[in-house]
Amino acid sequence: MANKNNINNLSQRFRGYYPVVIDVETSGFDAQTNALLEIAAVTLQMNDGGWLHPAETLHFHVAPFEGAILEQKSLSFNGINLDNPLRGAISEHKALQTIFETVKKRMKGEGCTRAVVVAHNATFDHRFVMAAAERTGLIKHNPFHSFVTFDTAALSALVLGQTVLAKACLEAGIDFESSQAHSALYDTKQTAKLFCELVNRWKRLGGWPL
Repeated sequence: MANKNNINNLSQRFRGYYPVVIDVETSGFDAQTNALLEIAAVTLQMNDGGWLHPAETLHFHVAPFEGAILEQKSLSFNGINLDNPLRGAISEHKALQTIFETVKKRMKGEGCTRAVVVAHNATFDHRFVMAAAERTGLIKHNPFHSFVTFDTAALSALVLGQTVLAKACLEAGIDFESSQAHSALYDTKQTAKLFCELVNRWKRLGGWPL
């Protein structure tokens, strides 16, 4: 049972884990051979009343690593044009380093011991983050748990009866513009809203603290 004096402390809510919402766009499904092309992360915070809210948003277009397989079907699906001069892509190392440093600062401020990836169908996003961290030599600086994730697809199935992000958001009363889907930035922001709503709904129903 949680310490009732600390029930509105984020470090107590998830057993010391600090949740960070992540979404990636890639050039395929294989985290080892396909490129990470876009990544967004939304950190979270808890107010004095114990309600979870989005905090800080980070977003980067990422240059494919050398030798990456770029599958046209995936590029067409997510609408990424690698030749667009306005894309402003940076290296995997720079993108992840910035995200990791930001997450570590937020973790320290919240008194959490480890970050955890929150994502819709989280295994996919987690796999690409972990592969990129290893590929860029940042594995020792990676604040995210090596296998634990919080999956909003599974949570939405349980709470809302929906597994598709757009349908889950609409069921939860969150706007979702399908024309903006498959942008890492937009999907991450909506997933963050969804995760916060699911956590806060449980609180409203009396499910926290036990």
